[in-house]
Amino acid sequence: MELLHSGKVRDVYADGADLILVASDRVSIYDVVLPTPIPDKGRLLTALSLWWFEQLSDLVPNHVVSATEVPAEFAGRAIRCRRLEMVPVECVARGYLTGGGLAEYERTGAVSGVPLPRGLVEASILPEPIFTPSTKAPKGEHDEPMTYEQVVDKVGPETAERLREITIDVYRRGAEIAADRGILIADTKLELGWTPDGTLMLGDELLTSDSSRFWPAESYQPGRVQFSFDKQYVRDWAVESGWDKRPPAPEVPADVVEATRARYVEAYEKLTGNRWD
Repeated sequence: MELLHSGKVRDVYADGADLILVASDRVSIYDVVLPTPIPDKGRLLTALSLWWFEQLSDLVPNHVVSATEVPAEFAGRAIRCRRLEMVPVECVARGYLTGGGLAEYERTGAVSGVPLPRGLVEASILPEPIFTPSTKAPKGEHDEPMTYEQVVDKVGPETAERLREITIDVYRRGAEIAADRGILIADTKLELGWTPDGTLMLGDELLTSDSSRFWPAESYQPGRVQFSFDKQYVRDWAVESGWDKRPPAPEVPADVVEATRARYVEAYEKLTGNRWD
């Protein structure tokens, strides 16, 4: 196999006509990879992605070829997948207002050019899910919000509409399934790409704790920061540590590592109904 790309969390290998997508235990915040891994993270993300790809297979096709036909050293944290020509846009759906979306709303009253009602606060539910795409910045740079019109300029009106439609459809279906299991999906990021015959397909990961914000429904309360089943716990620790968000990042304390792993495990178990062993 040939290593094609080593990202912040995933490594991509070429294997004949297919790709092998390998999820590591690395954790990245503020576009910096931390020196301390989260045990089992790669396996958890892979298992959760595969579960979601299966749940949504009737809604939109995906790149999965096999979860088992992978090199033994990557078993459990790798997917054999189709090669896609990836769309040069990060496709983001938001159902709740938080994070960068909240900051933009507080400045402009809109998110990615989508105007929103006045008076919204941290974790407010939006009147309907919105498409808030961003750029795919080169390594070392930050993604920037895009308006829908900028997406049209980038990929054309027909593809832009398909991206928006698929992103919102996936979010709605995912949010409905998750809500039945006691989890609110605040927002999520999708990767889409074209097959050689022009089919638009889901790639990379899907509705995981790295690509989405998961909140427990039972404790949801707008107006405050929510408990989150993802790496937000690590972000909060980093802010409190005084780190300036530039490399090199500090080592993550053992208690923060264990608490973060526990949140990934709980999200997986709640969503899939399977026990993580």
